[in-house]
Amino acid sequence: MAEPVGSGLAELVPDRDRGDAWTLLLDGAPQSHVDLADPRRLTFEYQRRLGRIADLAGPPGRPVNALHLGGGGLTLPRYVAATRPRSRQQVAEIDTALTELVRRELPLDRAWQIRVRGADAREVLGRTPEGWADLVIADVFSGARVPAHCATVEFAESVVRALAPGGRYAVNIADGGRLPFARRQVATLRAVFPEVALVADPAVLRGKRFGNLILLAALTPLPLVELGSAMAGDPVMARIEKGPDLVDFQAGALAMRDVDAEASPQPPETAFRD
Repeated sequence: MAEPVGSGLAELVPDRDRGDAWTLLLDGAPQSHVDLADPRRLTFEYQRRLGRIADLAGPPGRPVNALHLGGGGLTLPRYVAATRPRSRQQVAEIDTALTELVRRELPLDRAWQIRVRGADAREVLGRTPEGWADLVIADVFSGARVPAHCATVEFAESVVRALAPGGRYAVNIADGGRLPFARRQVATLRAVFPEVALVADPAVLRGKRFGNLILLAALTPLPLVELGSAMAGDPVMARIEKGPDLVDFQAGALAMRDVDAEASPQPPETAFRD
């Protein structure tokens, strides 16, 4: 089925292999994959990596407070609700028509404590109580690009304010080629957080293809050994860049601030072809 929403044309495409699973496309670009029968099942590789990070947000099964900036098909909130019952979750999704479509066609379990706010991610972040979130996940895209105002030092400083002691911040971005946006995002988070790491497919890190990269940041040491072990069995290999290697990756790129912010690059037309 296809339906116009605020951010373009939304399509729900059934999964050929699983009767209760759907892929959400926005203007032809894959946005989310939702398995209604098994919300623990994460199909998109970047969402699987974010799920691994959520798994390490506290002792297994313990409820957490999670703030999701960007909602889409609500895949990650479903995952957290299924793996950490009684978690309290806030979701920022500016496209209210998209949320209505998702709620109607891909309904949430009524027992889950998931509240979706129809507002800009930065606005919702600014209204989040200080020290509330054990985990903040930013998966904010306007079309296929990360909006500039959600990729700055000032934005990251707001995340710090919202995080509980020991909380963690995970960001999904997309880049390709020489990865100029990713390098500036590393610089941006390193300007705010003492602990930063980058997770991505080695082919993306080498500039061989356009793809997703996950940034992970915190004020306290990150569980990178545990994350590496958790990702070891995933279908697509991921590399973790940290410490001096991450500084080398940054390659002198400067942090992005509100006064000079830029959106992530437009993906090439071939990026979403099978």
